[in-house]
Amino acid sequence: IVASGETSCLEDESSPERRMKEWWIQVALLAAPLIAVYLHLPPPSLSPSLYSWRMVGTFFTFKDHRIFYRDSMGAVGSSDIVILLHGFPTSSYDWHKIWEGLTLRFNRVIALDFLGFGFSDKPRLHRYSIFEQADIVQRLMVELGLAQQKINILAHDYGDTVALELLYRSEQSKPGHLTINSLCLSNGGIFPETNHPRFIQKLLKDSGCFSPIFTRLMNYYFFTKGISAVFGPHTQPTNAEYWDMWTMVRVNDGNLVMDSLLQFINQRWKYRDRWVNALTSTSVPLHLIYGPLDCVNPHPEFLDLYQKLVPKSTVSVLDDHISHYPQLEDPLGFEQAYINFINSF
Repeated sequence: IVASGETSCLEDESSPERRMKEWWIQVALLAAPLIAVYLHLPPPSLSPSLYSWRMVGTFFTFKDHRIFYRDSMGAVGSSDIVILLHGFPTSSYDWHKIWEGLTLRFNRVIALDFLGFGFSDKPRLHRYSIFEQADIVQRLMVELGLAQQKINILAHDYGDTVALELLYRSEQSKPGHLTINSLCLSNGGIFPETNHPRFIQKLLKDSGCFSPIFTRLMNYYFFTKGISAVFGPHTQPTNAEYWDMWTMVRVNDGNLVMDSLLQFINQRWKYRDRWVNALTSTSVPLHLIYGPLDCVNPHPEFLDLYQKLVPKSTVSVLDDHISHYPQLEDPLGFEQAYINFINSF
């Protein structure tokens, strides 16, 4: 009987179910420290280019949040001022390829990192909104003593929507509004009905309680897979440029607030009439610079609607191989198109 019982115990210990349970325990023990390390990986170090960009910029405070901006004095013979508004999910560094060219035309060239982007603060559990970003731009102009000056706005993507809110406030003479001298938009979701967010954006935006899990799982590989899709096949960023973009996301744990930032997509639908009506009714000189290979705002769907609703605007369509980031994919063409517009009025 004893021998039989011992045999039974040995059989239990070597059963497939027991071996499988032990295997999963071993996997969990090995995975736990790896996951812990992954979740606490520090952001990549700044490249020399990003470090230089950071060092020539500075910060101002908006409601206890530090906002990064760069302000360069440019052409001596000009009094013109331009502010550059970047897109999602990147930063003011998007403008570095055309920065020097703009300083040859404008007296002041200014760019900021919106709250939640780049070197600016990225508060968690924060209700990010286009309205707050517009408040930040207005406050920056006050900080720089430019609130009463005429301002040229050059915007891209997410920045287009912020620019439209600034335009609305100007058209309605809201308190603190900017005096807009001109507005140039580029490859932004001006019309939500012709805007096609990427799958990863919709996933993060609508995941609810699962969003914190997805944002923590975001890494360089997934990031580059997503953003490479909005560049043309012949204008892809270099590995170094991908790392610069990812680094600017990871500064201040920006990957953890992407789900909150992406609520701007819902805001575009909710306030569509407010912003589109401001664009269609303004007398401010308007221009659109457009990369026609854009899969987010596709050609000809987007361009046809823009020209139908905003016939007063001039348009520069870049080469067929230019996509969603025209200022990075074709900086010379983008810069020339913008300077030609500025010189036209």
